[in-house]
Amino acid sequence: MTDDTAAGTRSAAERDRSAPGRPPKVVIVGSGFAGFKAAQSLSRRMGDAVDIVVVSPTNYFLYLPLLPEVAAGILEPRRISVALAAALPACVRHAPGEVDELDLDEKRIGWLDPEGVHHETTYDRLVIAAGSVHKVLPVPGVTQYAQGFRGVPEALYLRDHLIRQIELAAMSDDPEERAARLTCVVVGAGYTGTEVAAQGQLFMKELAASRGLPEEPRWVLVSRGEVLAGLDPHLAHTADRVLRERGVDVRTHEQVDEATGDGARLASGDHIPTRTLLWCVGVRPDPLIDELGVEVDQGRLVVDSHLRVPGYPEVFACGDAAAVPDLSRPGEYTAMTAQHAERQGKLAGRNVAASLGHGREKRYKHRDLGFVVDLGGFEAAANPLGVKLTGKPAHVVARGYHLISMPGNRIRTAVDWTLDVLLKRQTAQLGLVRSPAVPLDSASPEVPQHGLGFPHAAAPGSRRNEQHGEQPQEQRQEQAN
Repeated sequence: MTDDTAAGTRSAAERDRSAPGRPPKVVIVGSGFAGFKAAQSLSRRMGDAVDIVVVSPTNYFLYLPLLPEVAAGILEPRRISVALAAALPACVRHAPGEVDELDLDEKRIGWLDPEGVHHETTYDRLVIAAGSVHKVLPVPGVTQYAQGFRGVPEALYLRDHLIRQIELAAMSDDPEERAARLTCVVVGAGYTGTEVAAQGQLFMKELAASRGLPEEPRWVLVSRGEVLAGLDPHLAHTADRVLRERGVDVRTHEQVDEATGDGARLASGDHIPTRTLLWCVGVRPDPLIDELGVEVDQGRLVVDSHLRVPGYPEVFACGDAAAVPDLSRPGEYTAMTAQHAERQGKLAGRNVAASLGHGREKRYKHRDLGFVVDLGGFEAAANPLGVKLTGKPAHVVARGYHLISMPGNRIRTAVDWTLDVLLKRQTAQLGLVRSPAVPLDSASPEVPQHGLGFPHAAAPGSRRNEQHGEQPQEQRQEQAN
């Protein structure tokens, strides 16, 4: 975008801001748990009296807790991908794109759409709910050989990859190659790692049996701490027990020191030959936060208990991107969980509406209602309102909780669950997502990465390009040709 174009765009934006009778514009960055709930809460309170724009790479809300079931072939990806247009009212507009410019002083935001065109607008209120990306530790080889698990592309890739490893193992006469292809290593025993290991092991075991393989697939769960560390001991102990009873090799107080093309070397010195290394060690806030020039804590925007960014009363932040004071634990911040993100997003919508004259603001307070952990099959662990459940009762509670929490596609999801009990899982390998499209160090794990399409690195002439010294898009294209 040239300077003249930028100037013209900004003039138009300024004229739009001062247009008489124009409803206030609220821009929400992100459409995950926090962003979606903020848009839903605000639209319910203000309706057509506000212009809401949601900027995000995808046009859907992803119900992340059920992503392991997509990788395991239980659910189709669109079951947990709820279209924003179907779940939110008409006063909410979706701008597909990646934010590449954010000026809090000028109250201006810019983004790059899927076709590489830069857009920008001003705002009256801003909600930063950009979410999080993979936390990549400085372990040699990890970015080259490990895969993450944060978005639909990664789930689709993993499903195809597991099927491919089974079929290649079935055709191999080399015992060592067969063993490596039938071995999967999951690093990190939090929610994601535990549920991926639980669902993946059952899926791969069924695949191996269907291909006539005499060996059982081997799954190794590596964690620096205990399984589900920091959660209720009932959930942690149940998950640990179920995984071990199924034959999962659970290695706590262990870590990966190096990843290679033929396996993973552990701190203990053990080398595990494998073709599947899944990195689920946790998340960090979206890198967008680093460029804002405001106070952060471990990469998260520091906000007050009303979710406002200090010094910018028109800017709110919530979810994984925000360090929200935990009023139940003075001096600490709330954890980066979907439960907090959902509640904070709802409150952000309420407080934005209050700042525009609709209702009263509230401080963020939360009460632990319990957690559920789906361990595949009919196994689960749950503690709703402190009631400890395991096995089938916990399984029923877990699935009921997910159905209630999903903003759409409930019937389709329930039908898929029923079919999974009655029929064998489909094992066609579609090959739609290949490994280069899902790099571990991606800033946008929710969309496939590729050189010719979305998301682009940054807009030509944008502030992010200037800061990093990148070449104009036209020049990069000429060199590529």
